[in-house]
Amino acid sequence: MSMAAKRAGGTHPLRLVGWGLLALALSAPLVAMQFTREVAWTASDFLFAGVLLVGAGALIELTLALIKRRSLALAVCAAVVLAVLLIWAEGAVGVF
Repeated sequence: MSMAAKRAGGTHPLRLVGWGLLALALSAPLVAMQFTREVAWTASDFLFAGVLLVGAGALIELTLALIKRRSLALAVCAAVVLAVLLIWAEGAVGVF
C-alpha cells in the first residue's frame, strides 16, 4: 500500500461496501422513478436523503476512527443506523 493510501486511511473493503450501499440506497428511488409513477421524489427529497445518508456515513467513519473499543464502536454505529432508519421512516410516511 502506498504512503498516500496509508495517510488517507486506506480503503478497507468494508468501507467500500458501506459507501456503495449508501450510493445504492440513494439511487434506488431514481431508478424506480423511471418505471413507476408511485415513486415521485423531488430534488429536495434527494437532498434530504443525501444529507441524511452521507451524514450518517461520515458519523460512522468518525466513530470507527475515534473509538478503539470495537464493542462500543459497534454499539454507536448501530445507534446511528437505527436513528437513520427512524428519521427515514418518519420522513417517508410520518410514523410518529
